[in-house]
Amino acid sequence: MNSAFAHDRDEVVIAAAKAGVSTLVITGSSERSSIDAAQYARIMGEKLRTAGTIGGLYTTAGIHPHEAKSANDGTLSVLRQLAAPQDDEPVVKAIGECGLDYNRNFSPRDVQCQWFAKQAELAAELSLPLFLHERDAFTDFKAILSEHIKSVPAAVVHCFTGTSAELEHYLSLGCYIGITGWICDERRGKHLQDLVRHIPSDRLMLETDAPYLLPRDLPFKVKSRRNESRFLPHIAETVARCLGKDVQQLARETYANSVRFFNLGSC
Repeated sequence: MNSAFAHDRDEVVIAAAKAGVSTLVITGSSERSSIDAAQYARIMGEKLRTAGTIGGLYTTAGIHPHEAKSANDGTLSVLRQLAAPQDDEPVVKAIGECGLDYNRNFSPRDVQCQWFAKQAELAAELSLPLFLHERDAFTDFKAILSEHIKSVPAAVVHCFTGTSAELEHYLSLGCYIGITGWICDERRGKHLQDLVRHIPSDRLMLETDAPYLLPRDLPFKVKSRRNESRFLPHIAETVARCLGKDVQQLARETYANSVRFFNLGSC
């Protein structure tokens, strides 16, 4: 529930739907953003669905490693309350974004590890999948994930940008792999254009990580430099080219993976 969309969030959702991205999952990355995301998905999501604007609006609830230092004794209770089913169609579909980030170390590493483990335990308790973040922390990350992976329904390594060995390890654990517009970056994403071929079709998921990671090769300029969900089809086109696959086939496969992972029912 990023503040970059505070002034035009509804318009961004509508623009995504017009581009064919009609079911959205908003990421919770702190206690406050998880609360706000769930509230938006519940209230505005119903309004937009009734108007025929979108097919579904859902969220995750979690503490990003950057925010781990701000978590307290009550945080886990808040996440549990948000994620516990409150109606026939709960809006919170995964625990996260959680994990480890040793690149910026905005939170102490031991605190990051503590809150990663706590959220993995919560996901197991609630039978919800894990939405994961890892950056420059593979050794500690794989140790914690390996300890908990069998207790959760599923896990996706969000915005994967790692090595071949890391990809192989995640796949050996049964993880889904999330690919973003990073693959569209000729400077940083070239290795992903090769690695994506090694991801089984039933484990590949596509995402934007909006408002971050605006694809560098869009055929038009985006003045704000803000990434949006409406650019997901462009990412799909890039991935399809890398795979030598029809983009519509790829869209069907990755959409089915997302529906299965987030338990979106008939979306």
